[in-house]
Amino acid sequence: MKTIKGPGIFLAQFLGDEAPFNSLDTIAQYMADLGYKGLQLPVWDPRVIDIKLAAESQTYADELKGKLQDKGLEITELSSHIIGQLVASHPVYDEMYDGFAIPEVRKNPKARSEWATQQLKYTAIASKNLGLSASATFSGALAWPFLYPWPQRPAGLVETAFKELAARWKPILDVYDENGVDVAYELHPGEDLFDGSTFEMFVDYLGGHTRANINYDPSHFVLQQLDYLQFIDLYHDRIKAFHVKDAEFNPTGKQGVYSGFAGWADRAGRFRSLGDGQVDFSAIFSKLSQYGYGSWAVLEWECCIKSPTQGAAEGAPFIADHIIEVTTKAFDDFAGTGADEAFNRKVLGL
Repeated sequence: MKTIKGPGIFLAQFLGDEAPFNSLDTIAQYMADLGYKGLQLPVWDPRVIDIKLAAESQTYADELKGKLQDKGLEITELSSHIIGQLVASHPVYDEMYDGFAIPEVRKNPKARSEWATQQLKYTAIASKNLGLSASATFSGALAWPFLYPWPQRPAGLVETAFKELAARWKPILDVYDENGVDVAYELHPGEDLFDGSTFEMFVDYLGGHTRANINYDPSHFVLQQLDYLQFIDLYHDRIKAFHVKDAEFNPTGKQGVYSGFAGWADRAGRFRSLGDGQVDFSAIFSKLSQYGYGSWAVLEWECCIKSPTQGAAEGAPFIADHIIEVTTKAFDDFAGTGADEAFNRKVLGL
């Protein structure tokens, strides 16, 4: 067993144009003052990291680490979610996804995918330079528009999509492997990897690639009505990162899992700030600790009701209160008699 590290916080949803959220120095101090010990950095935001420079310059990486260490902070992981989904995207999303890429590759899906692939390779090397063991991301989606099997899907469509998805990610995963870093996919609706079954299919097409792993986020499983505790039992050996995010699912006579195209506040399934939803975090922290997950517990704030500042302020003590300092001794050690083969045989009547 291992003690989970934390509390950490993902900065993407907090960065903005106004102080203290408009620079790494000021937002880092703000989060440190709230009690956070780690920051997950979005690689697409130049206010917090120059990912190409972090890959090419060990000096820059060391200075970045040192700047945060001076504030009592560590980097938990680098997040490449926005970039990862550009590796593979169905053409229906081209116009919307172009906004996530640099202007030079917009309206050119092939160039956009190649650019995203290079950014992810930079992230692998930068992670090594920063002394990190995992990086969180999205998989991208070729098959997602065909989630519901009507109209009837052409035979082999899903298999073709996942074969292509694996082919695009294999060279990226190999670079991560060369640098000793795991890719932790956040299993997320909208991406082709959204549950255990799709993750398994992907790994099978990758030939069991050991660097293809999971960023565990129970909120997405609540919205899918998936057993998020049994998920840990099934996939704990692949869980390399952890987003602490709450959610609730309140079906009605009008809405279920698909939530009727409603906005977030009016959906049957919606994300909430920590402690305001239905996720059993006590059970999650217990299971992860039991299975030896020793990396970070990172708050990802997404709530349609509560403000981000209140969510962040409440999040640090919430996570700290759930971290279990794992025991190094058995509770009944006081009654132990030591190991003695002869005595054991006598007790057994042998």
